[in-house]
Amino acid sequence: MVTRVLTVSILAGLLAGLIVAALQHVTTTPLILKAETYENAMRDGAGAHLAFAQGEARIILAHGGADHAEGAEHDEWKPQDGTQRMLFTSVTTIGTAIGFAALLLAGMLAAGDSIDPRRALIWGACGFLAFGLAPGMGLAPELPGAASAALQARQLWWLATAISTAIGLFLFLRYEAPWLKLLAVVVILLPHLVGAPHAPTPESKVPAELAAHFTSLSLGIQAALWLVTAFMVGTLWPWMSRRAAAA
Repeated sequence: MVTRVLTVSILAGLLAGLIVAALQHVTTTPLILKAETYENAMRDGAGAHLAFAQGEARIILAHGGADHAEGAEHDEWKPQDGTQRMLFTSVTTIGTAIGFAALLLAGMLAAGDSIDPRRALIWGACGFLAFGLAPGMGLAPELPGAASAALQARQLWWLATAISTAIGLFLFLRYEAPWLKLLAVVVILLPHLVGAPHAPTPESKVPAELAAHFTSLSLGIQAALWLVTAFMVGTLWPWMSRRAAAA
C-alpha cells in the first residue's frame, strides 16, 4: 500500500506538474518578469539618489544591507532568467504537485472513499478551496515589489485559514446534522472575520492592473494544479490497483 501511494503520488505529480509548469511559462512568469523590472527600476533609482547624497550608501543598497556591504561575493544565488529559471520553476511546480497528490491520497484513504477520477476531482476542488481560494481571499498572490505585512503573521493566518476551511468543508459535506453544517460555516468564516494581516501602508512598486491580473492568473493556475493532479490520482490509482491484483 505504501509503495503504491508513493508511486501514484510521484507519477501523478510529475504529469500534472509538467502540464501546469507549461501553463505557468506563458501566463504568470511573464508578469513576474515584468514586475521585477518595476522593482529594479525603483531600487536602482533610490540607490543612485542615495549614492549621490551619502557616498558609500550605494554599495549597501546594492547588496541588500549593511551585512553585504563588503562586496558582491556575498550576494544570494538565484536562477538566471531564461532556461535556468524555467527549469527551477518547473521542478518546484512538480514537487508541489507530488505533495498535493500525496495529500489527496492520504485524505481519501483515511476517509474510506473509493478513488476514481470523479471522486478525486471533488477532493481536488475542495483542496483548492481550502489551500488556494480561501487564503487568497485575504492574502492575494503577490508580485515582487508588493507591500505586505510581516512574513510570520501572514504564514500563521494562511495556515489557520487553510486548516479551518478544510475542517469546515469536511463537516459540511460529510454530515447531515443542521447544527454541524452551521458550525462548518462558522469555522470557514472565522479567519476572515478575524482578518488577514496587511502592511500599514499598502504601497506597491507595480501597477494595480498588473497586480490584479497576476492574482487572477495565479488562482487559476492553483486551481488547474489541484484539478489536474486530482484527475491523475483518480486515473492512476485504479490502474495501479488492477496491476497489483493481476500480479
